[in-house]
Amino acid sequence: MTHHITAMLNAHPGGTGSEDKEKLAACIAACFQCAQACTACADSCLAEETVADLTRCIRTDLDCAGICAATGAIVTRQTGDSSAIVRSMLEACRTACAVCAAECEKHAHMHEHCRICAEASRRCEDACTALLESLS
Repeated sequence: MTHHITAMLNAHPGGTGSEDKEKLAACIAACFQCAQACTACADSCLAEETVADLTRCIRTDLDCAGICAATGAIVTRQTGDSSAIVRSMLEACRTACAVCAAECEKHAHMHEHCRICAEASRRCEDACTALLESLS
């Protein structure tokens, strides 16, 4: 799953910063997978008959998707030192994922897409936490 991400990190002429490459690759993958899951969940929520009851879920899905996509892109970039930005983005992503997961978990018993999204959000939250803890 992270093969191409790891290969690209290894191919970077400047190498990676102080990040653990395995945790970095896992975080990048989790961010982009979560962004996709959240986008798909929001779209599925819009197709539900009870769409009006899912407004908060749609909002948190879309917020999380945007933050995860931006975080994945930012932590992918290895040229130059932007450790303060990386830490801030990882913190924001972790928060967005926690909020999204909690909201989707409220609907998971009725909507499979919410269950899947909650799982992806928790995985991303954990990956962001692991990467943050590995930063020097």
